[in-house]
Amino acid sequence: MYLRTYYPTVVLSDIHLGTQHSKTEEVTRFLKSINCDRLILNGDIIDGWHLQKSGLSKWKAKHTDFFKVIMKMMENFGTQVIYVRGNHDDFLDNLAPLNFYNIQIVKDCIYESHGRRYYVTHGDIFDTVTTRMKWLAKLGDTGYTFLLWLNKVYNARRMKQGKPYYSLSQSIKNKVKSAVSYVSDFEKELVTLARARKCDGVICGHIHHPANTYYDDIHYLNSGDWVETLSALTEDEDGNWSVRYFDSMSMPDRELKEKETEQITIAS
Repeated sequence: MYLRTYYPTVVLSDIHLGTQHSKTEEVTRFLKSINCDRLILNGDIIDGWHLQKSGLSKWKAKHTDFFKVIMKMMENFGTQVIYVRGNHDDFLDNLAPLNFYNIQIVKDCIYESHGRRYYVTHGDIFDTVTTRMKWLAKLGDTGYTFLLWLNKVYNARRMKQGKPYYSLSQSIKNKVKSAVSYVSDFEKELVTLARARKCDGVICGHIHHPANTYYDDIHYLNSGDWVETLSALTEDEDGNWSVRYFDSMSMPDRELKEKETEQITIAS
């Protein structure tokens, strides 16, 4: 019997259920190790683009198990689920906003905690490539899929050598100047919007780049993903946020490797 770790709020994004690169089993194990009052699913949980292209045959039992665990959390712990649509699950546009039982489906929302207001959005609305030129975004997605395939091969070799998971694809992206510039521009745009909406911070996903930092007075939080970084955002009972990384190689089953990200101030 494992004791579950309690967090008032947990944020997950970019799981991409239905694709072969989704770390579905890992994120399901993570959910089984916690309980929370509020679970924010911040977009790209289901990869509708991939399922539309490849068919429902790519949907596996393990993908259904992910939602079964969430339903048990709702039943056993009264967990409130807020599902924010992303660009890969934009089929939810036809449903949002929708409230039923303990689930909300929204395009974006405001989260208030400990006297602070956070604007919650997946983040794709600020990516002009995604919103205005979807065909180009899908073409870029093909190159990204190759990086993920390379990452899978690389980590299979590391596993045989008894080494922990390492995101080769994330490392490559972090060394590409255009990618680094895009991340910086993305963060600044969301911070600007949060400030315009009279919020103290922004919670997002989309770029698969976890973060917990400050741009002057605005708290910028990104939950990362469960394709490369295997990360989540958690809020403690005092309202402090952390990025958590899951590492199935170096930790016992259903435990979480915690890496506190340093909060720094960056001039906007």
